[in-house]
Amino acid sequence: MTKRLQVLLDDAELRDLQQFARERRMTVAEVVRQTLRAARAEAAMPDLAARLAAVNRAYAHQFPVGDIDVMLEEIERGYLGAGPR
Repeated sequence: MTKRLQVLLDDAELRDLQQFARERRMTVAEVVRQTLRAARAEAAMPDLAARLAAVNRAYAHQFPVGDIDVMLEEIERGYLGAGPR
């Protein structure tokens, strides 16, 4: 089920929005829907500072890590369906 939403814009804003939609071969309604979806998705993501803090916390741990060349070789063998060497 769809619902109607009324948004009031001044003349200049509406002209700009119509031009923006025309350039993209979209309706004004679709531009508004996509913009609202993008804004909601962005708001749902943690901000940059929070993401960097999470990376820094993870980096502080001392997890065992394999040799990168060996890991890449194992991945490549997996893609090719080759068994262990």
